[in-house]
Amino acid sequence: MSCCAPGTEAALDMAGAGGELPPSEELLLASRPLGNGCRQIDLSVPGVHCGTCITTLEGALAGQADLLSARVNLSTRRLSVVFREAGEGGPVDPRAILAPLAGTGYAVHLFTPGEEETDRELQGLIRAVAVSGFAAANIMLLSVSVWSGADHATRDLFHWISAMIAGPALIYAGRFFYLSAFRALRHGRTNMDVPIALAVTLSYCMSLYETIHHGAHAWFDASVTLLFFLLIGRTLDHLMRGRARSAISGLARLMPRCAMVERDDGAREYRATADIRPGDRILVAAGDRIPVDGTVLTGASDLDCSLVNGESAPVPVKAGVAVQGGTLNLTGALTLVATASARDSFLADVITLMEAAEGGRARYRRIADRAARYYSPAVHLLALLSFIGWMLVEGDVQHAMLIAVAVLIITCPCALGLAVPVVQVVAAGRLFEGGVMVKDGSAMERLAEIDTVLFDKTGTLTIGKPRLVNGNAVTPDVMMRAASLAAGSRHPLSMALHAAAGAPVRSLETLREIPGGGMEAEIDGAVWRLGSRAFAGGSEQPDAGAFSEAVLSRNGTVAAVFRFEDQMRPGVAKAVDALRDRGLDLAILSGDRQPVVAELARRLRIERWFAGLSPRGKSGTIEEASRHGHHVLMVGDGINDAPALSAAHVSMAPATAADVGRQAADFVFMHQDLGAVPLAIAVSQRAGRLIRQNFALAIGYNVIAVPIAILGYATPLVAAIAMSTSSLVVVVNALRLKGQGGLRRDLRNADSAGIPLGGERVA
Repeated sequence: MSCCAPGTEAALDMAGAGGELPPSEELLLASRPLGNGCRQIDLSVPGVHCGTCITTLEGALAGQADLLSARVNLSTRRLSVVFREAGEGGPVDPRAILAPLAGTGYAVHLFTPGEEETDRELQGLIRAVAVSGFAAANIMLLSVSVWSGADHATRDLFHWISAMIAGPALIYAGRFFYLSAFRALRHGRTNMDVPIALAVTLSYCMSLYETIHHGAHAWFDASVTLLFFLLIGRTLDHLMRGRARSAISGLARLMPRCAMVERDDGAREYRATADIRPGDRILVAAGDRIPVDGTVLTGASDLDCSLVNGESAPVPVKAGVAVQGGTLNLTGALTLVATASARDSFLADVITLMEAAEGGRARYRRIADRAARYYSPAVHLLALLSFIGWMLVEGDVQHAMLIAVAVLIITCPCALGLAVPVVQVVAAGRLFEGGVMVKDGSAMERLAEIDTVLFDKTGTLTIGKPRLVNGNAVTPDVMMRAASLAAGSRHPLSMALHAAAGAPVRSLETLREIPGGGMEAEIDGAVWRLGSRAFAGGSEQPDAGAFSEAVLSRNGTVAAVFRFEDQMRPGVAKAVDALRDRGLDLAILSGDRQPVVAELARRLRIERWFAGLSPRGKSGTIEEASRHGHHVLMVGDGINDAPALSAAHVSMAPATAADVGRQAADFVFMHQDLGAVPLAIAVSQRAGRLIRQNFALAIGYNVIAVPIAILGYATPLVAAIAMSTSSLVVVVNALRLKGQGGLRRDLRNADSAGIPLGGERVA
């Protein structure tokens, strides 16, 4: 779609009310050190909408000696500027580096972590669509009477009524285009909104002139209808961008805002997480998240580390064990010593990885965006030449102006602007019927290009719920005692054991949970324990292979060993076979133990797998694949998968995924069955073909229609009808995706769905 200049912004504008930037001291306080004499300052730019916006902002700052990089993240609408702390002339003034932004016309303010901004622009766009649609429908009804041969007085009356409807509608609904065009022209540049604003305004003015002089034709319906179609496309694009921006803000909300800090004198105080420094002692109660990376000083507990490794099994910790910010403390109180500040902790690192990946993906250019810099001058020149040419031929100013307006209208990029969004909307509806939600419209374009599929294990290929596999190997009495102990724990293995027992269990008055160990109770004069082998049996733990285990002991003697395996997600084998048949390369990326991952890969006949990976390891594997030219689909569910989901060419997550995993993914499938993955690929590839067809139709329309308008065979009304018809053709072509026949053929013809992987492999 066309590029928008920024809208109004209630926050601190970098240009300020008086045209001055904030003082250098304020900018330095808002920046953060990166090491090696570099600092970074983050700015919020609410008006960024497309590739042209990115080029304008980054180009305005380029070329400065002390500027290391200026990068716009389209998803988060943030501009990150990295500069040297000191240059050849001494300390660098960030105010001087940012000064060129004042000439771009974009409202820019200092970014505050965790800030929540109301999307007023989306609300305004929706209202504008409603107003322009209502006005267009009413003017069309009046126009039908005029076209049907109304007499002069009736025709003039209908024209005046149309003018009174169209005028306020154009001012209210067209303000997005008018303000954008004004700001662009004021700063000496053009964008695609300039010809749109000119065409709408000239069409209305010429119609008003014709109405005043009792002309037979007026084109109020053309002006408002043109605006209506363009606003629909812009609203769709804005919605897709907004959904993409929610991923990072959702992850940031996991970080605690405050933490209990113990001072050197023993006093305690709540302190903002951002103010915690390495060396501070932090008290973390059961149920709280660990605020920053640290080391346990005292206490023992179990941590939910799914944020780190994606696995549901809690990890026992005790004094001397390093813990990471963002993990959840489950069972016992801990005292930590901070080893990093909030901005240098694990969760901040994950957010940085996501922002870096999204920033790279935000450079994805649509054809319409790439053509924006050439479109406006070409259209203006074409209309001007048409006006001059007809003035030289006929000398009739009114006729020459009508032809120029017709050229502006007939060349408005409505069909080109709808070519992508309308297919994406129809495809999204088709996927929704199949239980797949699309969060980013451009993701379908990227999904059609993939040649590699990488799966997380727990929660993706499996459902993340352990299942007892050797329950028949123990006696009912032993099973009852184990289930009685397990009843008091929320540990996933205990819950699975309790569920497998089936029968009512015995209530134990002496039951207690040992943080980091397991459950303990006195039964019939003996001490029974259920937990890890080190806790229950006192002996070294042998390799459990592909299974997790819980040990039941009586007075330190092992009474039973319960083994568990994760259950595979329904439809996994069939979906993996379908993807393999499409020629796609498959691999597993997991933070789980090597034997567990190897066994699952063997059962699914996936040759390549990676175990024990951290979030950075997963995203690094994907980046390595991208450097070798592969287009990767990442399917994952955990918070630890969020950077990998963002780094991939395209990503999917199940609805059961963590909130941040769902927000970072481009697709979310609602059903348990993994067959949603090949379905999404088939629909996306068909949508890709329709998008290319729509571009061909839009370009073909211009090739035919523009010469007709230039030669004077199209009035503004005919131009508007032709423009609307081209848009209708694009929409009808997109609706072909609703048909089931083509999709069924795509699902049957596996050979047409994938690109065989060549060259180097992911690992």
